[in-house]
Amino acid sequence: MNAQRGVAVADAAWWRGAVIYQIYPRSFADSNDDGIGDLPGITAHLDHVASLGVDAIWLSPFFTSPMKDFGYDVADYCDVDPIFGTLADFDALIARAHALGLRVVIDQIYSHTSDRHPWFAESRANRSNPKADWYVWADPRPDGSPPSNWQSIFGGPAWQWDARRRQYYLHNFLVEQPDLNVHNRAVQDALLASARFWLDRSVDGFRLDAINFAMHDPALRDNPPLPEDGRVRTRPVDFQRALYSHSHADIPHFLERVRALMDEYGGRFTVAEIGGLDAEPIMQLYTQGEQRLHTAYGFHFLYADELTPQLVKRALEAWPETEAGPWPSWAFSNHDAPRAISRWAGPQHQAAIARLAILLLASLRGNVFLYQGEELGLPQANIRFEDLRDPEAISNWPLTLGRDGARTPMPWRADATHGGFTKARPWLPIGAGHLALSVEAQQRDADSVLAFTRRVIALRRRSEALRSGAMRVVEASQAVLALERRSGREELLCVFNLGAIEQSWRPQLPQHWRIVEAAGGASLERLPPYAGLIAERVA
Repeated sequence: MNAQRGVAVADAAWWRGAVIYQIYPRSFADSNDDGIGDLPGITAHLDHVASLGVDAIWLSPFFTSPMKDFGYDVADYCDVDPIFGTLADFDALIARAHALGLRVVIDQIYSHTSDRHPWFAESRANRSNPKADWYVWADPRPDGSPPSNWQSIFGGPAWQWDARRRQYYLHNFLVEQPDLNVHNRAVQDALLASARFWLDRSVDGFRLDAINFAMHDPALRDNPPLPEDGRVRTRPVDFQRALYSHSHADIPHFLERVRALMDEYGGRFTVAEIGGLDAEPIMQLYTQGEQRLHTAYGFHFLYADELTPQLVKRALEAWPETEAGPWPSWAFSNHDAPRAISRWAGPQHQAAIARLAILLLASLRGNVFLYQGEELGLPQANIRFEDLRDPEAISNWPLTLGRDGARTPMPWRADATHGGFTKARPWLPIGAGHLALSVEAQQRDADSVLAFTRRVIALRRRSEALRSGAMRVVEASQAVLALERRSGREELLCVFNLGAIEQSWRPQLPQHWRIVEAAGGASLERLPPYAGLIAERVA
């Protein structure tokens, strides 16, 4: 599958080992100069994405929404919010992406809606309407307090009193994001109907947002306290072990209905986002066998303050290779987490860690999610309190810095107003130092992070061992990580120095090796700080 011949419709296994590029629509490109990115802006810049060699794009929400949580509070699952464009704009985006050989994956939010959704307006009207049980409603305790001790991700109780019904409704996120009662078969049917709407518009897959929050314990049992574990707890929810507020045992049955719908269309793809402590068992449960989701990704790396060989080893070993075992996905950065290079290195090493991270991601067994700007080595932007837009950051300031610093606009041209993102005032300011890392500036530099990213993705694309081969951890010491990848007669050795001190290292293997890609001046004898290489066995 390449840009010349477009998307191969019958390629059902396109997703296995794919590199998927996440686009946050508000911050990618603004076509109408209102300060907010939009669908036509994305379409106009798809050539850049295709030039990276990725297999697909994932679009964060663009649906009709009051934007309390910037699109994750959906008011209409089957329409485009006017700030992003129209359904015709979406169709044009799909057509252009497919012509360039790019699949299109979009978000689906099945755990909650906006409180402006017509379903919720009807549900809250009284206790006897047809949608009365479409959301999670519960009577107060005898003293008038909420029906359980569950806490919201964004702070405070996960229950909101509603005088119309004289009941509480559940909201695991914002008050304006009431939780759907996905135990209800009619709710499932409605969600699947909305999914079919997008599949009929040639969408290639879905990312299921926070899908482990889709069902709760109907008995509303209190969550137990979480024992002290040394973490800094910034929100009430961090003090609980979330046994009952989400991850109910019936969720896999709903996911089997989702997968059955996807299989009707052929070649469609599903990936689950699973958060929380001890997420791996849930991720693997939701991707078990051929009747559930294709893959899942969690937060192994997204909130890690340090990248270490042991962290990578633990993450990989949680997904053992078996013939019919679940298939993992990996992300170092996304729209919800501070950018990885700012978490893992000081300013003097950020260019090196940017290359190292790309090379490591490409070496892992599973799918790769690359967040917009990672191909440029963008660091986390520092946002002043008065410029914050993220409700989590505002409510928990300053202990939770929030998500805005990873959501600042893409810098396209250093010499253009607001980096070529827009001519108006952007919804978030351009990150300090980002203009020097613009696409246009790096396009002219054969040694740039952008050029390196293209080479690495091209290497993964042509290597069966990297894309879908077996993997073995050769070494995971204090600073050195070494992986072996193998498929048929192709054998690769992937070696990384994840520390700030140079390491001496030589493969304790009988074969001869030839380096096919390296970062930071790495060789088979010498690994400078934050350096890495991929070598192939020479017969």
